[in-house]
Amino acid sequence: MPHLTAPADARRTAGGEQLGFGVPGYAYPLLAPAEWAGLARPGTPLHWAVLNIAEGPGSRPDPHCLEAAGRLHNARERALHGESPDDTVRASGGRLLGHLDLAHGERPFAELIADARSFIDWYRIGGFYLARCPTERAGLPAVRRLTGTLHALLAESDSADDGGRLVLGHGTHPYPGYAEAADQLVTFQGPWTDYRWSQVAEWTADYPPGRFAHFVHGVPRTHLEEAMRIARWQGAGTIFFTDRNDRDERSGQRDPFAALPRYWDEIVSRIGPGISE
Repeated sequence: MPHLTAPADARRTAGGEQLGFGVPGYAYPLLAPAEWAGLARPGTPLHWAVLNIAEGPGSRPDPHCLEAAGRLHNARERALHGESPDDTVRASGGRLLGHLDLAHGERPFAELIADARSFIDWYRIGGFYLARCPTERAGLPAVRRLTGTLHALLAESDSADDGGRLVLGHGTHPYPGYAEAADQLVTFQGPWTDYRWSQVAEWTADYPPGRFAHFVHGVPRTHLEEAMRIARWQGAGTIFFTDRNDRDERSGQRDPFAALPRYWDEIVSRIGPGISE
């Protein structure tokens, strides 16, 4: 288990890093049109969003997902090559990532690669989100093999500029070697009641903030500033905070990250437009 230390001792600054959004996976585009449309809005500091169809790419191209993917891809192209890049997503962001469920290391390698090829061929994704990624040292060689192959597939495709992005969805601090296996690690996923007292693994201080992401549900509007301060202290460059939780009957969603937070416009304005890395 990596050594843990309190956020205040994590050798981070409390406001210098540019935060942006990582969206772990909205509901199906036909059921969540506002969510998917909001991702392509100019000025949204989006780093990446995950496309998940039945825990993967599905059995065939879906027209509604194709439309959502195309809209986000076009928004990224405008951000990278448009006339007003200062008022759009940061140059390294706005990617669409395909959802690959590793099942804590139980999914066969061949199945994962087949799903990856479908995502690339159908949806022109710019990387992958590896959900339920192993955290222990024993699982690292298999994850390294997988991420190496995925980087090669992305490099061969015409949809992933600069090699694409791979995000490991641990949800907690893994064995430190995983930091060298992908571009970014999700090192916290859970409720605000845990996050506000959370600790950070000491080894993360050796890496820049862009290497870590935090997903927190149940964050009250009145604690947004505190939540962002914790993210910066702990070295997270990518966040998704929401006031929804897994018991929110009003939303009709058991997944708290499947819908927009009620304070979406406010948190977008607090972070501000993205900047180029």
